Amino acid sequence: MRAMVLRSPGEPLEPADLPEPEAGAGDVLVRVLACGVCRTDLHIVDGELAEPKLPLVPGHQVVGELPGGERVGIPWLGWTCGECRYCRAGRENLCERARFTGYDRDGGYAELAVADERYVFPLPAEPDAAHLAPLLCAGLIGYRALRFCGDAERLGLYGFGGSAHIVCQVARHQGRRVFAVTRGDEETRAFARGLGAEWAGPADEVPEPLDAAIVFAPAGELVVAALRTLAPGGTVVCAGIHMSDIPSFPYEALWRERSIRSVANLTRQDGEDLLALAPEIPIRAEVTEYPLGDANRALDDIREGRLTGAAVLDLR
Repeated sequence: MRAMVLRSPGEPLEPADLPEPEAGAGDVLVRVLACGVCRTDLHIVDGELAEPKLPLVPGHQVVGELPGGERVGIPWLGWTCGECRYCRAGRENLCERARFTGYDRDGGYAELAVADERYVFPLPAEPDAAHLAPLLCAGLIGYRALRFCGDAERLGLYGFGGSAHIVCQVARHQGRRVFAVTRGDEETRAFARGLGAEWAGPADEVPEPLDAAIVFAPAGELVVAALRTLAPGGTVVCAGIHMSDIPSFPYEALWRERSIRSVANLTRQDGEDLLALAPEIPIRAEVTEYPLGDANRALDDIREGRLTGAAVLDLR
């Protein structure tokens, strides 16, 4: 099968012809139709997430078909033990022995992928594979982060890319007011307003206090900026798996029951809930499609902030 392979962190992915993978006990073999390109993939390729399996086929926003033709999705959380205290408590996203697609297990930058049958989601026939792929991580992590915002009416989204543009649609569907915090890019701000954000602009110009904020951009200084905009009792949710260090800040910024928390991975329930909600809204994912061999270009476009929405490898 054709694949794009990470041999060493910090180096570009290499095109390769690999043997077809074999499904073991409890696994399924999936023919990949599309695979989203996530900022987490970029952190893995750039060496910012330690100790990936090497060589590695990245990719964890996989839409594919089973041998019988059923369309399924493969997310980031690829395996859990089912036995540790977190699994037993229904918090499988924190499993002590969890394995992750495109990190511990080969992922979807290839024509075929093997997945634990417990961790594949049945997918509807519509929309097409490329527009479904971003829901499997960008959508899921954003949806889980939104849950941690409680009933916040005024919601700030810091960084308006693959995840935020999906969460914005969910939040508006829930009746929340959305404030999109972006760098100096009028195209991105117009995109955010077109999806329902009532305001879009720089971090130092947020027009009113926020009840919650989700930080998608991997920049620790934005956590402090978001904290300073919070109304009393508000929460900053950090939605990334990797972020630069958070600068120090005065206790006064945290006082009055403000809080900062992180989101880790996802649960199968998150996936089932979002995929059931998506057609009701309906969620419209904005995607830029690339052939498999252009995976490095897709990663570069994410790295340089050249994308509106999400990047997807199309293998159909």
